[in-house]
Parts: sequence; C-alpha cells; structure tokens
Amino acid sequence: MSLTFHWFLPTNGDSRHVVGGGHGTPSTASGRDRPPTVAYLSQIARAAEDLGFVGALTPTGAWCEDAWLTTAMVSQQSERLKFLVAFRPGSVSPTLAAQMATTFQRQSGGRLLLNVVTGGESHEQRAYGDFLDKDARYRRTDEFLRIVRELWAGGTVDLAGEHLRVQGARLARLPDPVPEIYFGGSSPVAGEVAARHADVYLTWGEPPAQVAEKVAWIRRSAAKEGRAPRFGIRLHVITRDTSAQAWAEADRLLAGFDPQTVRSVQAGLARSESEGQRRMLALHGGGREGLEIHPNLWAGIGLVRGGAGTALVGSHDEVAERIREYHALGIDEFVLSGYPHLEEAYWFGEGVLPRLAGQGLWHHPHATRAEHPAQVPFAS
Repeated sequence: MSLTFHWFLPTNGDSRHVVGGGHGTPSTASGRDRPPTVAYLSQIARAAEDLGFVGALTPTGAWCEDAWLTTAMVSQQSERLKFLVAFRPGSVSPTLAAQMATTFQRQSGGRLLLNVVTGGESHEQRAYGDFLDKDARYRRTDEFLRIVRELWAGGTVDLAGEHLRVQGARLARLPDPVPEIYFGGSSPVAGEVAARHADVYLTWGEPPAQVAEKVAWIRRSAAKEGRAPRFGIRLHVITRDTSAQAWAEADRLLAGFDPQTVRSVQAGLARSESEGQRRMLALHGGGREGLEIHPNLWAGIGLVRGGAGTALVGSHDEVAERIREYHALGIDEFVLSGYPHLEEAYWFGEGVLPRLAGQGLWHHPHATRAEHPAQVPFAS
C-alpha cells in the first residue's frame, strides 16, 4: 500500500517565519508577509499536485479565510489536487452541508475530502452563535454525520435528535464519489464519534509511543462498531540535504519568536478546552529548551501556533526514517506543512518522496515513472 501525502493551504497567510494562530488565538503579523490570495494559494496547490501530494488541508476558524469558498476558487486553478476542507458542523445545517459537498464534487471532478472539526473552544464557537458546551458539540456532530451519510446514500431522512431535527430531507443529486470523512479528537466522546464515522482518524504529531496508544484506542472502538478506519497524522516538516542544515532552519525560526508573542499565544492556548491542544502544550511546556521530544520531532512550532505544533526536522533520510516509524504504527496518511509552504513543498517533494519511492513505500499518484523522476528509486 502506497503512503498518502497531503499538503496544507495557508489560508491565514504565509511567511518565511512561523505564522501563528488557531484554537482561539489570532493569526500573527507574519501572516501578512504573503497574503492568502487565490493566486498564491493556487501556486502552492499546483506545486503540491505536481510533486505528488494527493490533497491539501485548509483550516477553519476566525483566524483564517473560509475554507469552502477558498478551495472552490483554488480548485478551478488546479487539475488533480483534492481539498481536505475543514468545517464545523454547528455552522451549517446537515442537509445544506451534504448538498454543498455534492456540488463541490460535481464542479471539481470529485476532489473534495472533509475534515470534520467539532470545535474545541467555546468562546470562539459563541462568536459564531454556537452556545453548546464541548461534549454537546460532539453529540451534535454524531447526529450531523448520521444525517449526512444517510443523505449521501440516497435516503430520505427524518430525525428528531437531541440537537438536530430534519424532516423529509433528501438530495436531488448524490455526490460522486462520496467524500471521505477525516476526523480527529483525543477526548473519550471524540473517540466515540470517530469510531462511528471516521474514514480516516487524524492525530497531531505526538511522539510515536503516544500515537501508538491512540491508534490502538480508535481501532478497538471502531471494531465494536464493525468499522476499520485508516489513520493519518498532522505534522510540519523542515527537511534539508543535511541534518545540520535542517536544524539551522529550525533555530532560525525559533529565533524569530518574539517572547511577548509566545507568552500571549501560550496564555490563549492555556484556556483551550481541547484535549488534543492540552497534549500539544504538554510537549514543550511553554519553554525553549528540550524541544526535540523524540529523534527529529521538534515541538517548537507549538510555542506560537495552536493546533498542530510539532515538526519533523532533519536530513531527507532522517525524515524518511521517521515517516517509516510512524507508518509501522499504522499511519498511512501524512498531512504536512512548512514555512513558507511553497518552498517547503519542494524540499519535501524533491528530497523525501524519492527516498520513500525507492523503498517501495510511495509512488507518484498522477505520473508514470518516465514522467516523474520522484518515482525512480533513490541511490544514496
């Protein structure tokens, strides 16, 4: 089975420095270095699809541009790249969401994937008119996905749930193909929803031992539902020809973290209700020392950014080895990013992917061996 790699569209802006934001914290000033215009995001998308990334994640929240609208526009400037659209079930009705997904599939040629984000920050949810607490949001997500999946299967849905109610809901057209559901969450209630609905369970980049525990947990829970989801991981990457060059880049990024910005971001993230965010914060404790928490796994990004806060840092061979390590735990999909996203896509695509291809772990999804040199086994 070939590993699947996705990239990231920085709809909160891009820079040669880390752009902070997420989980209730605003995007940092560096996001203005390269504004998230359709032209720039399309440049990243075209590079990603040429290099062999299957899809690209777009975030959701007040700190970034709307994912649905942005990806709909960028899809018209690209050919094959799929769009892993993050969205919050509480912001749109399930019938409308099912219809939107159907339209996206038809107009893009079937290039939609859905990252369902329940929302870990009550204060941010309230800004959007959502006043449910965290556990109730997960129960609503469960009802939402039940409705959406039945609509996509061609059914007529009547449901009077705890949080959602639809009557005679039906789609005039069905999506082709049905979008896969990507879902993450580290709390017990999140695991229950993931077990019932996730096609791909996503975890943030924790050390391998912790990732192994999550994979085993979701596998057990999903097996009780008669399901067997795939597993993915969300990481940043800093990969160079040598380890010294990669760590020098990590040090450069770290040197650019303003102490006041770090304190402000950490204070904002400390009030997060997200169990996953709590686990991210525990990896670095807000300090600048001891940030390599596992060989080639660096927690520095999380000092100024909510959500995914770790990066694979090292030579192309070292990063490929860490990917093999995660794959051995059951991870088949990797959702990656790096600053700036255009240049880092090339560093990874031209440096790491050829090594994985040479080991039989990856093949370019769109090109023949003759068309794309990244499929040729790498001779080290």
